[in-house]
Amino acid sequence: MLKVKKNIVIDEKGRESSVLLPIKDYKKLVEYIEDLEDVAAYDKGKRAGGEIVPFERAVREIEKKYGKLL
Repeated sequence: MLKVKKNIVIDEKGRESSVLLPIKDYKKLVEYIEDLEDVAAYDKGKRAGGEIVPFERAVREIEKKYGKLL
């Protein structure tokens, strides 16, 4: 489980309205979300079936279509 420190902001009506996070914890959350998105994209690709393309070949095909990446 990802642990982060948070400070909850209460509005004038006593309702929770916002959360303040230390930047370190914010960055951990963003990285965690990006990792989850990668897993979801992988799972979606596996379910779609089709041809499995080696990474190097995929890069060559992308560069052929769009030019050098870097």
